[in-house]
Amino acid sequence: MARRAAAVLLLLALGCLLGILLLCLGSGDTRGPPSFKYGIVLDAGSSHTAVFIYKWPADKENDTGVVSEHSMCDVEGPGISSYSSKPPGAGKSLEHCLSQAMRDVPKEKHAGTPLYLGATAGMRLLRIADPKSSDAVLSEVTATLKSYPFDFRGAKILSGEEEGVFGWVTANYLLENFIKRGWLGEWIQSKKRTLGAMDFGGASTQITFETSDAIEDPKNEVMLKLYGQPYKVYTHSFLCYGRDQVLKRLLSKVLQAENYQETVANPCWPRGYSKRLSLSSIYDSPCTEKEQPGLPLNTTVVVSGTGNGNLCAVHVSKLFDFTNCSFSRCSFDGVFQPEVSGNFIAFSAFFYTVDFIQTVMERPVHLPSDLKDAAETICATSWNELYQKAPRLEKRLPDYCATSMFVYLLITKGYNFNNRSFPSIAFQKKAGETSIGWALGYMLNLTNMIPAEEPASHRSMLYNYWVILILLFVITTLTALLTAVYLLRRSKSSTI
Repeated sequence: MARRAAAVLLLLALGCLLGILLLCLGSGDTRGPPSFKYGIVLDAGSSHTAVFIYKWPADKENDTGVVSEHSMCDVEGPGISSYSSKPPGAGKSLEHCLSQAMRDVPKEKHAGTPLYLGATAGMRLLRIADPKSSDAVLSEVTATLKSYPFDFRGAKILSGEEEGVFGWVTANYLLENFIKRGWLGEWIQSKKRTLGAMDFGGASTQITFETSDAIEDPKNEVMLKLYGQPYKVYTHSFLCYGRDQVLKRLLSKVLQAENYQETVANPCWPRGYSKRLSLSSIYDSPCTEKEQPGLPLNTTVVVSGTGNGNLCAVHVSKLFDFTNCSFSRCSFDGVFQPEVSGNFIAFSAFFYTVDFIQTVMERPVHLPSDLKDAAETICATSWNELYQKAPRLEKRLPDYCATSMFVYLLITKGYNFNNRSFPSIAFQKKAGETSIGWALGYMLNLTNMIPAEEPASHRSMLYNYWVILILLFVITTLTALLTAVYLLRRSKSSTI
């Protein structure tokens, strides 16, 4: 009798499990496919433009952790600032990727999809050098974007501080460092500290991080309130310290040291590599124009690599000013910076430089000395050897010695990372499947998808319903199993 009762209870437990599964399967078809909203951001950088298409569930307008990168498109050709002499070309260059966006976003969603363009340091430099050309380029880009059926909401030039803060927001949003959903569906404040963000673009570099220290220069302080939590953030953008502008400035230093001879030795280029350059290609930027020599800009020089890491480091060091500081502490060029603290994420050209060291040169990067040794190794490697290692990177290959040395000096001498703090930097391109950069943070801000106040718990009735069912199932199953075991043991003891 006891065995029969135990068997019945076991069948009851299995029946509960089967019932739960059938209910799950039955309810899954009633809701239909999820509906999504979309947003498009054009990241008009100094060297190129990237189009990012984001999506999120339509019923979670003000949630977190729900916006993801749906797709992206790299615009062919240079950045929009390079079209200063032919502004219509800037708008036309975007057409291919905008056509892709037309396909990637469902047609019925086009009219409700916000479309933004943010231009960064390349356009900031053009605005300094030629405001009329800057306005003309933005006007042509705006006309092109307005001709598409999306909800165009403006094209603007971001400040360096905006670029830094939005990159910081993107990284911490994607990594759920602001707020996250608990296992019962409720919103809870994250226990994790926020990450600092370091961006290395074509014309500028940014460092942004939360700090409890006093920020002595008001220009570097940003107070944010996200999901009811206040954040005091330090940020600074260094114009002319992006990769492409650094290389121009470095060539200028090399030419100065060689007195602008017809043939110039460049210790930051590999042995066996040479190139004829016109002075106009070096001094065509506000970052270098103050060093322009009294020679015609159509003068050409032959620059030949000598691959000398130590001498390259000397020239790269000349790009920084570590002597003047009117605050208690500075990074460089007289800019205040509190002590770096916590974990950091370094993206854009930081990632590409370290990725080259790790994958092509097969060198680890755990400490500052690893980065320095790797830079010296790249500098000492001949052009033929480098080309054999990475022929697909031919265009950028000659400059990895200089950029690696610059990244080392910027991080250690500039931002003051040391053996203790350097390992806290993660060099990453993406978080999950979403690119890290200012674009997502910019859209989240403009669409008010990160509220200042803490959101109420958005547990759905359906979600709670399933939680209750699962708890009941667990309780019923455990009760049935324990009772069955008890009855079986009792049956055995009675037969002895």
